[in-house]
Amino acid sequence: MSVAFRRESDDEHKEPEFELPIPVGPNLVTERGLALIEAKVAELKGAVAAEIDEAARKKLERTLRYWSTQHATARIADRPEAGEAGIGSLVTVRRAGRTQRFRIVGHDEADPASALLAFTAPLARAVMGAMAGERVAFGGSADALEVVEVA
Repeated sequence: MSVAFRRESDDEHKEPEFELPIPVGPNLVTERGLALIEAKVAELKGAVAAEIDEAARKKLERTLRYWSTQHATARIADRPEAGEAGIGSLVTVRRAGRTQRFRIVGHDEADPASALLAFTAPLARAVMGAMAGERVAFGGSADALEVVEVA
């Protein structure tokens, strides 16, 4: 029989489901971030157990694998020295006359709209290790940011 008349399964035309990408590098978290990861794992385990649709359950299981990996690899970041910007710090910076305040957190806790920046974000990386009163390089300019306050 000609290949042209062969019935192929519908699955042959679907895009493959890849695992959710894990951020590169250490999985440093705050205590709040670890609690959020644990809550997400518990929520997903319940959702997987309750789901009756196979396709929906597979999606939930994929998401659960991501969060389980994040939980297994999470390490609470060391607290920075007093007054030094690091993971968990609330930092206020001034750039070009504008003041901006944000907290440095782990990847999964990050939410830029809520002023929670991942420690790998360019702005967070620029101020990590800086103290209040210091000027740091950012965006190609040597003294672009003034660290106003670190709490």
